[in-house]
Amino acid sequence: MADQKMKGRKVSLMILVLIFQVLSAPFHGCFAATSQGQPPRKRSLVQSLAVNGGSSVFLPVSGNVYPLGYYSVALGIGNPPKTFQLDIDTGSDLTWVQCDAPCTGCTLPRDRLYKPVKNNFLACKSPICAALHSLKAHQCKNPNEKCGFQVEYADHGSVLGAVVSDNIPLRLVNGSFSSPLLAFGCGYRIQNRGPHPPPPTAGVLGLGKSKASISSQLSGMGITQNVVGHCLSGQGGGFLFFGADFVPKSGMTWAPMLQNSFNKYYSSGPAELLFGGRPTGVKGLNVIFDTGATYTYLSSKVYQTVLNLIRKDLGGKQLQDVKDKALPVCWKGIRPFKSVRDVRNSFNTFALSFTGASNIQLQLPPESYLIVTEQGNVCLGILSGTEAGLGSSNVIGGKSLLIELVLICFPLLGI
Repeated sequence: MADQKMKGRKVSLMILVLIFQVLSAPFHGCFAATSQGQPPRKRSLVQSLAVNGGSSVFLPVSGNVYPLGYYSVALGIGNPPKTFQLDIDTGSDLTWVQCDAPCTGCTLPRDRLYKPVKNNFLACKSPICAALHSLKAHQCKNPNEKCGFQVEYADHGSVLGAVVSDNIPLRLVNGSFSSPLLAFGCGYRIQNRGPHPPPPTAGVLGLGKSKASISSQLSGMGITQNVVGHCLSGQGGGFLFFGADFVPKSGMTWAPMLQNSFNKYYSSGPAELLFGGRPTGVKGLNVIFDTGATYTYLSSKVYQTVLNLIRKDLGGKQLQDVKDKALPVCWKGIRPFKSVRDVRNSFNTFALSFTGASNIQLQLPPESYLIVTEQGNVCLGILSGTEAGLGSSNVIGGKSLLIELVLICFPLLGI
């Protein structure tokens, strides 16, 4: 979900989030998870789900959940290529970079901005432009006018610009090299109104479902299969890939994905919330999976239930409420904590039990919803989505996906 990013275990406990964007109509979409956080193997068993052919692209990921609050990749754009650090986000379709067109509100110096040329701009009549807008909104007064875009974030920040195309050089894992002409946003009017400063990245790498995403474009050109995945370490860093070469062979269990008003996002449900393996009374939850959101956001009623359960469970334990600038709800111990491992035994495990598929649960152990701050306090990485401007949405963010091995697949129907 497009929201401004808010501010452990060893590397072997890494999250793999795979979004299969499948073009075959008979497949209705699914969600899969396993608690085995093993690195993926370089071999695909999803040929029946993804478009055959192509190789894969592998990109190192930098960043962390805390204190940075984002993960990013370096992507070269242009000929000769200029490197841009982009915030990865499964909740956004369009990739965009800060652009010297000229720019108002850009956070990077002018020499680090993308500089478009006249021939780079896409026309309003282009299929990519149509994919970015609803049929009602996509009306071209002049088919040859520039394709514009606007993204608004939950903290009321926004980016406005035009869609361009340029060469993006990519090294494929089969040893070949490709420099396809890909479409992305040239953001030249940026507003940051949130309480936190924006990340020092040049823009956003959109990994959403629409035809405008980089993964969909690469698949349409036959360069990769229509699969995107990333593996993020709780200690920071990881990797991102396009294509099916790194899909795990086995160990997955599946649940249906939703196709309704959440269709813009990767979402699943309905689910029942469990705490310590017991029902909480919260049922019928539809959840959105969004690695662009650092933390997990729950609607106000669900959030209050979660907070009450945790506080009740902490009764009699040597933890006290404390104010910490990192997050709204925090606790301190007898001595400062160095990692979540120091305090995990004081907290219980949440789980989402997907009622649309038998015996499918997404486990959320303490490592998935707690952080230890620079002050040595432990804080709750679950926030009120209602207060954050997300309404009644329930968003599972990147922090909650660090321990589980998760696969998400979805068909690109009607595109």
